Amino acid sequence: MQTSPPPFAGFEWMIAWRYLRARRAEGGVSVMTWISLVGITLAVFALIATLAVRSGFRAEFVDTILGANAHVTVYNMAETQANGRLDRTMPDYAETAASVASVPGVTRVAPLVKGQVMATAKGRNAGVEVFGIAAGDLKTIPRIANPEEAQGDISRFNDGIAIGSGVARELDVGIGDSLRIISPDGVKTAFGTSPRVKAYEVTYIFTAGRYDIDRTRVYMPFAEAQSYFNREGVADELEVMVDDPETVDSLVLPLLRAAGERAQVWTWRDSSSGFLRALEIEDNVMFIIMAILVLIAAMNIVSGLIMLVKNKGRDIGILRTMGLTEGSILRVFFICGAFTGLIGTALGVILGCLFAIYIDPIFSVVNYISGGGVWDPSIRGLYSVPAKLQLGDVVSAIILSLGLSFVVTIFPARRAARMNPVEALRYE
Repeated sequence: MQTSPPPFAGFEWMIAWRYLRARRAEGGVSVMTWISLVGITLAVFALIATLAVRSGFRAEFVDTILGANAHVTVYNMAETQANGRLDRTMPDYAETAASVASVPGVTRVAPLVKGQVMATAKGRNAGVEVFGIAAGDLKTIPRIANPEEAQGDISRFNDGIAIGSGVARELDVGIGDSLRIISPDGVKTAFGTSPRVKAYEVTYIFTAGRYDIDRTRVYMPFAEAQSYFNREGVADELEVMVDDPETVDSLVLPLLRAAGERAQVWTWRDSSSGFLRALEIEDNVMFIIMAILVLIAAMNIVSGLIMLVKNKGRDIGILRTMGLTEGSILRVFFICGAFTGLIGTALGVILGCLFAIYIDPIFSVVNYISGGGVWDPSIRGLYSVPAKLQLGDVVSAIILSLGLSFVVTIFPARRAARMNPVEALRYE
């Protein structure tokens, strides 16, 4: 009893391979095959590179947000004083901090005194934001205690102030230099409030990796900040760090209960919600655009297969008369298209991964060729182009590319399979 050969038998692969490598004189379409291969490779490369840069941007921004800022800020609702001014300070900050620290999931609570002032040195001025914080608490801020770059000794923090590298660059100061801080809300006298001016030694310079932080932030010892900003015995807010910042929303109610009736909270998601939403929308749009690019590249496979089917009409008629079924003919031409998509996808994945891994030297070459200044950290917030390879992104690119390549291959392969052998051989 004669049995039909199994699907994707060896002779089907052999015929497909002969068609793929055939020269034009033999009726092949090697040029179209190469165009399809290059198109798929570049499309997959662009998709993986885009996804890696996208993931790198989000990871770097979130890391700098969480590494140099509070995960949750606890502050009091404003109360109207006798003179009509609103007061948000926390007179019982020590007790409140202890209560908040007892909430499960909270790792650290630090009282803060904050103020916006003018910093001046060597005839230069810059607006900065001062954070008054205890030395022990400062050492627990990851991007400050363990920054990308640092100068000085953080253990000498109580002897002066710590400033961002952007502030140091703007004012042209270094370790040991004197920096004057000027606050308009200074000493109260019979003639009104006079500005407060005081000089501090720069004992520590950090680079947190975020331009807006390095350019504006100054840390001052907590007790000194209380005295300088007229906050004796009070704090402006509590800086709270938690175990898992991604689930910070679940801690909002416990923190409110622990902090008291006047308390309000502001999470890192609240402060960055606009940016995170914009980034998510941009992610989806970029993925759609790159998917369309992959689809356009996959359509080249259709063009190549249609030409191949047309050129191989006589061969198809002969193979059908020899006993090959429609299924065998379909699989032969499906292998031709799918093999092109498979090889192009593999090459694209390799190129995309190499681009993400070596993005810094690649971008340095691009920046050198263009004369520098391509990346402005004052606009983009980061000092370099980040890229982060994630398995999910690579897998999604592979599935998208192979899926489209396989699907578009079916239609010209079906056309070849349904070709009437009599019509194919009539004029031969």
